Amino acid sequence: MKSGAKAQRGIIRPMTMADIDAVAELEKLVFTLPWSRDSFRREVEENVAARYLALEDQGRVVAYGGMWLVIDEAHITNIAVHPEARGKGFGERLLRALMRLASDTSMGMITLEVRRSNAAAQALYRKAGFQDVGYRKRYYEDNQEDALIMYAPLPLPDL
Repeated sequence: MKSGAKAQRGIIRPMTMADIDAVAELEKLVFTLPWSRDSFRREVEENVAARYLALEDQGRVVAYGGMWLVIDEAHITNIAVHPEARGKGFGERLLRALMRLASDTSMGMITLEVRRSNAAAQALYRKAGFQDVGYRKRYYEDNQEDALIMYAPLPLPDL
């Protein structure tokens, strides 16, 4: 390692059933409308279109991300980073790993929705090559906030 370079922490791997409890707890910490444990179980065990990744650091899942692969489009369903693990680049690494996986499975584009008020997430997505393409009015049930729809073509260079 070069002098002054930081060691990259965390291992990104496919999510398994052994991760479901940790992911469901993380979901409750991060989102106002969390998915249930059973929703994640169905995603991992039953949904053939679903691909989920877990980021494990120091023996525990501190982040996860998922998407659905439908025809030629990948749709990111969730990305979450534990509040205590933020600022370490885990969210960006997960996003890029999902994009790489989508590209490797011949998807032509990747989409997502994000709260209009979530400027930090939007900045991350734009950094990764996403563009704003529209809105879903009153998308979020908890406060009727609109969702910004974002899109990126795949494959992207240098993922």
